[in-house]
Amino acid sequence: MAKSPIPSKRVVVPFEDNRHLTRLLGEFDANLALIEDRLGIEAHAHGNVVILSGPETSCEIARDVLERLYERVTKGDHVGPGDFDGMIRHARQQDAPSADGQAQIATRRKVVKARTPAQSTYIRALESTDLVFGIGPAGTGKTYLAVAFAAQCLERGLVERIILSRPAVEAGERLGFLPGDMREKVDPYLRPLYDALYDVLPPEKVERDLESGVIEIAPLAFMRGRTLANAFVILDEAQNTTSMQMKMFLTRLGENSKMVVTGDPSQIDLPPGMTSGLEEAVRLLSGVDEISAVRFTGADVVRRDLVAKIVEAYDAAGTRKP
Repeated sequence: MAKSPIPSKRVVVPFEDNRHLTRLLGEFDANLALIEDRLGIEAHAHGNVVILSGPETSCEIARDVLERLYERVTKGDHVGPGDFDGMIRHARQQDAPSADGQAQIATRRKVVKARTPAQSTYIRALESTDLVFGIGPAGTGKTYLAVAFAAQCLERGLVERIILSRPAVEAGERLGFLPGDMREKVDPYLRPLYDALYDVLPPEKVERDLESGVIEIAPLAFMRGRTLANAFVILDEAQNTTSMQMKMFLTRLGENSKMVVTGDPSQIDLPPGMTSGLEEAVRLLSGVDEISAVRFTGADVVRRDLVAKIVEAYDAAGTRKP
């Protein structure tokens, strides 16, 4: 028996100011094309209106996204493909014609809005708990959002410093054999964290805080014996920690501090047969109310569509690490 065709609807969305509408739709109506691709509808602009044709729910989501982002444009905000993509992902996940529910992080330099429902869950976990695990593939924003949230806490005076750490096991060589001082030795491993810092904070502030120790680079091996109080602590690439390293790191958490541990279990570089400290910690601590664990999937990849397809292909093949 043939399936009944999905009813098609035509929706006309008017806008007051053509100049704002032009900014909303982007160069060559690129943002409108993104709406068509994501929602499977037809959309075109004519004068000061946008005409949508397709399944009713999809058209209503498109209308809601256009109206909300138009309002931001009228206030002087810049909107781009990421804003459209984020709102559409949230609305589709909720299976309702509304883009409500996007969590956000605000620093003086920029406002970072969640692009997927899992990112919103992650941001809310950062707000509500002092220890958060962010687990999932590359490109899902787990490290970037952790750094952005740390920067927000620092600017608001909620913490006194940011501490960044990452195991260097994937290099296949010890830090002592690398040239330079401690920061120069670990810089190659912490580059994703630096990139995020420079994106959400003014570059001169980042450099000043690195010099003064407000932002501290602390190799995982050097954490033993410390108590990290009044700090926002981030451990990246935590899938490459051993059980003992992870236990040591987690027990460094001091008063008025937050800790975020991020990693991708499919990218473990430990010797065969060695248990990842990340996987073990998430399993052992799953029943602790004050701890959150947020899992991302290939559907949460926001880097670009091709990356999501690469992640899905490897996941489907059951490959341990690309």
